[in-house]
Amino acid sequence: MKILVVCSGGLDSVTLAEKVAAEHQLIGLISFDYGQRHKKELDFAARAAARLGVPHDVIDISGIGRHLTGSALTDDLDVPDGHYAEDTMKVTVVPNRNAIMLSIAFGLAAARKADAVAVAVHGGDHFIYPDCRPGFIDSFQVMQDHALEGYADVVLYAPFVRISKADIVTEGARLGASFAETWSCYKGGQHHCGRCGTCVERREAFFLAGVEDPTHYEDPDFWKAATVGFKAEAV
Repeated sequence: MKILVVCSGGLDSVTLAEKVAAEHQLIGLISFDYGQRHKKELDFAARAAARLGVPHDVIDISGIGRHLTGSALTDDLDVPDGHYAEDTMKVTVVPNRNAIMLSIAFGLAAARKADAVAVAVHGGDHFIYPDCRPGFIDSFQVMQDHALEGYADVVLYAPFVRISKADIVTEGARLGASFAETWSCYKGGQHHCGRCGTCVERREAFFLAGVEDPTHYEDPDFWKAATVGFKAEAV
């Protein structure tokens, strides 16, 4: 399949790009500037495209992002520390983000005669992000089948939707993915903070996968207390 990958520059989407390049025909990476405070992630997406030798397009939807208020990723709100699955992380939800991005990506894929759009949503996202769940992926495919009927057949390829981030790390290690050249932290500082939900999840995933984590964290040990605390609450 000829596949266009939606790539934020994070661990999951860069691993997906590596997977597509190894198993299919990768025709390009597409990223979105929606006014996120961690916009530096887009630089890592560009690096991935350069390594893989494919075009990289950044679509500016920051004008839309300014109206999607109430999220710590786009508003002047603090990004909370703690486990990714805690209720406090709901403040990082950007309303309808994936639906907006995927609608644009499908338009580009149809115009470029691609067979599929790939997205790296995974099982760990399901706790707080409704547009990362299998039901959304399946429904979005149905909607796009109607939207492009008679013009193009484009598949939504989401191979990670039912697996964990640790599984993605394992897959990335198998593919030789450049984990050090990915960005996850929502705070967008000089280094990964080690305390926000995405940093905690990232550090935990490497630990569970038994893969060395090359990431420099400002607080490299916070994830242990955050993970233990979350599991205790869950019980």
